[in-house]
Amino acid sequence: MDTEVLTRGERAVPASDNPLWWRSAVIYQVYVRSFADGNGDGTGDLAGVRARLGYLKDLGVDALWFNPWYPSPLADGGYDVQDYRDIDPRFGTLEEAELLIQEGLALGIRTIIDVVPNHISDQHPWFQAALAAGPGSPERERFWFHPGGGPDGDEMPTDWVSSFQGETWTRTTNPDGTPGEWYLHLFTPEQPDLNWNHPDVRREHEDILRFWFDRGVAGVRIDSAALPVKDPALPPIGDSVHAPGTHPHVDRDELHDIYRGWRAVADEYEGTRVLVGEVWLDDAERFARYLRPDEMHTAFNFDFMTQPWSAAALRGSIQRTLAEHQPVGAPATWVLSNHDVTRPVTRYGRADSAFAFARKRFGTPTDIARGTRRARAAALLTAALPGSLYIYQGDELGLPEAELPTSVIQDPMHFRSGGVDPGRDGCRVPLPWSGTRPPYGFGTAPSADTWLPQPRDWAPFAADAQEHDPGSMLSLYREALRLRRENGDLHGEDLAWLELGADVLAFRRGERTVSMTNLGPVAVPVPAHRAVLLSSAQPTDDRGPMLPPDSTVWLAL
Repeated sequence: MDTEVLTRGERAVPASDNPLWWRSAVIYQVYVRSFADGNGDGTGDLAGVRARLGYLKDLGVDALWFNPWYPSPLADGGYDVQDYRDIDPRFGTLEEAELLIQEGLALGIRTIIDVVPNHISDQHPWFQAALAAGPGSPERERFWFHPGGGPDGDEMPTDWVSSFQGETWTRTTNPDGTPGEWYLHLFTPEQPDLNWNHPDVRREHEDILRFWFDRGVAGVRIDSAALPVKDPALPPIGDSVHAPGTHPHVDRDELHDIYRGWRAVADEYEGTRVLVGEVWLDDAERFARYLRPDEMHTAFNFDFMTQPWSAAALRGSIQRTLAEHQPVGAPATWVLSNHDVTRPVTRYGRADSAFAFARKRFGTPTDIARGTRRARAAALLTAALPGSLYIYQGDELGLPEAELPTSVIQDPMHFRSGGVDPGRDGCRVPLPWSGTRPPYGFGTAPSADTWLPQPRDWAPFAADAQEHDPGSMLSLYREALRLRRENGDLHGEDLAWLELGADVLAFRRGERTVSMTNLGPVAVPVPAHRAVLLSSAQPTDDRGPMLPPDSTVWLAL
């Protein structure tokens, strides 16, 4: 779809009252297909989001991060993008997206969009042109086409392993029906990798940033940000240990020049247009490089999200995170879950409460009551930490992971695992808004089937069931975000640890605010304080103020 780009004088400008808004922002992740349905077809859309902006304002968020909303065959939930300058018709129109951006700004809510630089859809015009043009053509130079190995070219060019398990190369078929070249895809075959050594690729993505910044978007989340650049020699990986920056397709030094170019584009605009990287790296020094002042503003902190329910593990992660960010002056980010990860209520109720993709299995038992207590405590813990806070839609309702029958699963991770991994659809089930049975007010048609089925026992989680219950998860989140916004102690970037026991995670923010989390099996004494600001569970008073297991309290000293 051709769309006229706004001129400089017409550019939509996000609210710019605080150019450092991103350093402590509360950002709510919207997975559009599953948020709210405005036209009654069972699939979430932009009309549904627009209708719920008041809910998001009341929740207390500063920005919405949208997973890809562009036209896509949905081979990987929209991360196979067909056209970056339009909206998938299942979700609405470009005009609706522009209205949503402006309506959000009027409520003080900014918009962050997703960009996927590593790959595009195999239905994208570039890739279709490359297939049609054939070997040796300029069109193929935008991708990684390569002859196969072996006498007949029937061996994959490399031994690289997909992020979704399985093979990373797919062979094409020539017009005459004979086997052709292979093309690289670190994810699914429907997501061919782009060649970032090609100037067209760099220029196109910088133009995409301008297209959306012109429409008032306040930031861009960069998917799989450490993957786009490849070693042109396509060397084998095997069991080799690679020196920093020399892995064939992870965290290569050339990436930083790309993101400096993106930062230069962002800095052309009024108000801070933020770059947020999805960067999974174990090397702290390499991670921090992406956050230098002329590159990204922030990056996701996945280390914290994957930790077990343990005071030592979580404290270690917090300390590592703050230490990683300190040399470059970037704020930390705190994430409990997202559209790829088992929801906290389910995860924290398991014997193994850590998270790892490789360990996901059907039928893993969980104690939902325990998981809910811990998820409430974790919500307050993360909201008290210095930096920006991300909330995945539905976590504020205390939703558990839905275990879906295999007949409805759509996630490619499930299929590429040979059916062993349940995939990620369990955290992507449409939200319950009202009523006592599916679709729980998700759409305008009461009897419409949602694109993924909702559990029949979700009525207590519906937003309207929690709206006026002061003890609900929704009320806890709303109050936590209100206090985070109004309490000056929580605005800074300081944190001072308090030693209150091996199973207790406690720290002071500012002069007078303490967060205390009991991760142990028995209640622990609460230190002297002036007032309880908020608690995930009611402290007991039989032996003086005691904080129960699996709970967090905020204290005013």
